[in-house]
Amino acid sequence: MRTAALLVTAVLFPAAIAGQGSGSVTGAVRDTAGLAVRQARVRVRTMGPAARLVAITMASAEGTYRVDSVPAGRVIVDVAMIGYFPDADTIDVTAGQTVTHDVRLRLSPVTLLPTIVTAAKRSQLLDQAITSVSLVSREAISARAVNTVDEAVDKAPGVQFINGQVNIRGSSGFVEGLGSRVLLLVDGVPANQGDRGGINWDLVPVDQVQRVEVVKGAGSALYGSSAFGGVVNLITRELPTGAHARLRATAGMFADPPQQVWGFRDYTGIQDGLDVSASYGHGTMRAGFAAGARHSDGYREQDKADHWQASGRGEWRPEPAMLVNLSGAWASDQYQVPEPWCASGQCADSGQGFQPFRIDTANRGNTTRSDKGYFTALVTRTPSARIAWSARLSWLRTRFTDVYPERQPPFAPADFSVANRYGGEARLVTRRDTGQIVTVGVEAAHSDVTSNVFSGDTTGGGGRHMQDEYAAYAEAEQVMGPLRATLGARGDFLTIDGGGVTAFVSPRGGLVWPTRSGTWRASIGRAYRAPSLAERFVTTYALGFRVIPNPALRAEDGWTAELGRSWSPVPWLRGDAAIFWTEARDLIEPATTPSLQIQFQNLQRARLAGLDCNVTAMSFGPHVTTTVAYLYLDARELAHDTVPERALLYRPRHLVTLTADYSWRSVGVGADLRYSSRYERQDPLFPGDPQLGGKVLDLRASWTTGPLEAHLKVANALNYIYNLAPRVLEPVRTTTLTVAYTY
Repeated sequence: MRTAALLVTAVLFPAAIAGQGSGSVTGAVRDTAGLAVRQARVRVRTMGPAARLVAITMASAEGTYRVDSVPAGRVIVDVAMIGYFPDADTIDVTAGQTVTHDVRLRLSPVTLLPTIVTAAKRSQLLDQAITSVSLVSREAISARAVNTVDEAVDKAPGVQFINGQVNIRGSSGFVEGLGSRVLLLVDGVPANQGDRGGINWDLVPVDQVQRVEVVKGAGSALYGSSAFGGVVNLITRELPTGAHARLRATAGMFADPPQQVWGFRDYTGIQDGLDVSASYGHGTMRAGFAAGARHSDGYREQDKADHWQASGRGEWRPEPAMLVNLSGAWASDQYQVPEPWCASGQCADSGQGFQPFRIDTANRGNTTRSDKGYFTALVTRTPSARIAWSARLSWLRTRFTDVYPERQPPFAPADFSVANRYGGEARLVTRRDTGQIVTVGVEAAHSDVTSNVFSGDTTGGGGRHMQDEYAAYAEAEQVMGPLRATLGARGDFLTIDGGGVTAFVSPRGGLVWPTRSGTWRASIGRAYRAPSLAERFVTTYALGFRVIPNPALRAEDGWTAELGRSWSPVPWLRGDAAIFWTEARDLIEPATTPSLQIQFQNLQRARLAGLDCNVTAMSFGPHVTTTVAYLYLDARELAHDTVPERALLYRPRHLVTLTADYSWRSVGVGADLRYSSRYERQDPLFPGDPQLGGKVLDLRASWTTGPLEAHLKVANALNYIYNLAPRVLEPVRTTTLTVAYTY
């Protein structure tokens, strides 16, 4: 009897449901940045004792889905996608009606091992890299309401920016933007300036960046000179099919100085910006365009700035295995120059020993115009699962003019530089059934600089310099049981103004050993960096001191090693820690001559060693994510001749970042707390200046509904006054509201 009753119930219950009628459920699956989540799994289930699965479908390329014949009544819609936290909600379906249910998925920083493309110049899982890699997601960039990418990268573990110059594990220190020891890539293409070797962080519109990969440690074995301390790769957003548009507006204001005696204006400084983008894709063709502008009154005297930018990208896939990509961008800045701040007697100091918000009257009227742009053509082809090749051509152009109305002869009232850097690369990646992956390539670059400030002429005249670079590299990875072994090298050849050839060979090797709860990694390699044309030939004034050239500068050379481990003992916890060590010779640093002039010189020996670790946890449930990152750094110039052992300039020994985020449905809140200890060695040019450690708290909140999103950020919420670069005040409390609409 009981069996017969169950059979009758099983037959009649679906019929009864059908008799109640049915409706449809439709909607869109997007992430918290408003972009479509492709191929997300959508599942609809009924509720109650006889709950059953109604349907399973996948979101389209545009993130949309539709489920028909859903029984009337209350049902559960759950959505899941690898790399995102799942979402489940209960909705009511009315017979004969269509219910719209949009879903926002939040990126999961713990449960997914992402694919990276920078550490080995090819695609690999994060735990297969032999060096440390930090990721800055699109979600983090959007949540922090930043105007340029460096504002988001600054919170990555082991990374600190000093007046716009990136410092990965203390590699760069601070040298006013000349000769960065970090290589910037845009979709894998080198983008460091041809004259200064520095980085323009606003070259790519921040709203077009999909994610950022930060590779720590020397990358010279694959990337050559500028990768002495690491590599930062800006990976732009993919172009989807169909028509899409996005509008992003930003407004904000700066706090007044915390003490009235530091006041310098009678109005509240503001900043604002507007960015628009559009794309269309159909069949084998896709194209996108973006443009924007922003203005800032600044937070110091003589600190106004205006910025314009435009970028475009096109893709053509003539066959499934081949992709042709064209991309380019242009940006222009016109801004006043506020640094250095005013010391006693150099301005209306109100009797203070220094005025951090005011400028030295000798710098009044200083302005800069900076224009930069790039163009890249890239062809990739993957004829089979075992082989892939790519070829690219690139052009990067930078031009700036610095105007100094108060400058006295023999120097001209303006400095200028026009630099063109042309590059090309061909790369081949092969994969074998034995678990071997081989990457080989050749690369060439030509830099052409016309300038009066990088001329090497101490009388202030103009000049032209050229630099040619040629390289070949190869690296092989072999799977040996549980181990992955990597061995490779790169040879670089450099000429200056057609002179003699300087050669460098940069080998590296590494091991990766996966375990049940994580992965061990170890690597060792050679690091080198050739001095930029600016470091060799600079002739100007900086911070009130004369800067003289040093054409005899030698390339930096060193060896770097790392032992690291990532682990995830439970699904809600992931950590990474690394011990690193760099022994450097001929490290290039600014030095003071006996006549109180500044000149770039080679140090005899230097050592950078320390511990870089971070832990991310969701111990309070899927709605809360916390990250703790800590960098311990011992950076020292070793004793030589008459110089005793001493700390390297502008490197804090301790750097701590605490991040917490809470998200529930369409609302999110978060905070970043950054602490950096004060420098152990005072700047020799300003030995009496106060030194403070950085203690900065940023707060943020977000709200999303459908295609609309809003982000509120209060940076330096406590309005803490401090400086990292000599006599350059760090930003005061800044409140920013960003609103974006995605179609």
